[in-house]
Amino acid sequence: MIPHGKHILILGGGVIGVACAHYLHQAGYQVTVIDQHTIAGACSHGNCGYVCPSHVLPLTEPAAIGIALRSLFNPNAPFYVKPTLDPETLKWFWQFAKRCRHKSMIASGRPLKAILDASMAAYHQLVKEEGLKCEWRDSGLLYVLRSQRAMADFAATDQLLTREFNVSARRIEGPELCSLDPSLKPGLAGAFLYETDTMLRPERLCREWRERLMCRGVRFVESCEVLSAEKEADGIECVITSKGPMTADGYVLATGARSGQLGHLFGCYLPIQPGKGYSVTMPRPAICPSYPMLFPEHRVGVTPFQEGYRLGSMMEFVGFDEQIPSSRVEQLKRSAEPYLKQPHTDGQSETWYGWRPMTWDSLPAIGPASGLRNAYVATGHNMLGLSMAPATGKMIAAMIAGKGPELDLSPFDPARFARA
Repeated sequence: MIPHGKHILILGGGVIGVACAHYLHQAGYQVTVIDQHTIAGACSHGNCGYVCPSHVLPLTEPAAIGIALRSLFNPNAPFYVKPTLDPETLKWFWQFAKRCRHKSMIASGRPLKAILDASMAAYHQLVKEEGLKCEWRDSGLLYVLRSQRAMADFAATDQLLTREFNVSARRIEGPELCSLDPSLKPGLAGAFLYETDTMLRPERLCREWRERLMCRGVRFVESCEVLSAEKEADGIECVITSKGPMTADGYVLATGARSGQLGHLFGCYLPIQPGKGYSVTMPRPAICPSYPMLFPEHRVGVTPFQEGYRLGSMMEFVGFDEQIPSSRVEQLKRSAEPYLKQPHTDGQSETWYGWRPMTWDSLPAIGPASGLRNAYVATGHNMLGLSMAPATGKMIAAMIAGKGPELDLSPFDPARFARA
């Protein structure tokens, strides 16, 4: 517990760091957020903007390891793993593979559902009370399938979600699709609409949220790289950055995919691999989708914004690679062509990549750093950082204030990795 009014330094300015800043300030703390680049400029910028409780199943599904193995020989696969002999990466995949079982998938899905539901409730309150102009839409999320076999497979997944998690979709047959959303091509097999999912524009959410927090006295420092930390007997005394030493009464590690490299500063073993994704944002087509959509057979997502249109996809385990190959951008565009009448447009576009912070059990690390009285961890949210951000911020604020969190924290304990 850290008394109210004290200073908390948050390392990492993505949506998780901003959410932690919001709820810590709301709880009465002075807050500074630092980032080695720009605030909300990494994975919090160019993702598809889904806030999706339907994404309750973890990446550690039984089929995942086979997909990963096949991708070793296909660099163009939507899910690609680059061959490596790095011991830490190999250990990560071994631990990941051990969890690609039905029982483990369901066990991880339960805490995921709890935090996703808590975040959705917090978002509804947050967007209303703060008046955030972030293109929030209670539209639902439409999973569109091309083949009857894919419809049957997805129907089985939907039945599992209903049975295990009380998450159900509305099934839409192929002939109904064009009337539901005229942007879709005729001849598709059908779709499943998860009506409780929502969408927003992530970069606008973070910009609006940051501006409000700055007006209330929260300090944001960009281009500030964390270099090391100085510790005292049972806590962190200061953090050494590229802009000099920074002291605080409490510290929160929220550096996303970089957390694996920085966890040792907090005395934590955080096996987080960067899962690289891409997006391209372009002008809206004349026949633009009404719904945000996912095309599971091609693993591509579509988000229609008020001013713009985004295609996003891919999961590459290639380390901290900074390239945006033109082949991947073209692949995104081609992947939408079987489904949409106007899948992409000409004109100025923004290409983007981001490193998702992937843990081997698909669960985030949220909790106190072992052995340090004033250090906390909020990272490893995999592909769901936007969806989990408010609940994460509330949990961190509650822990620092010495209050009981709303959710069971044990599945998210950062110390669990050292015990594996």
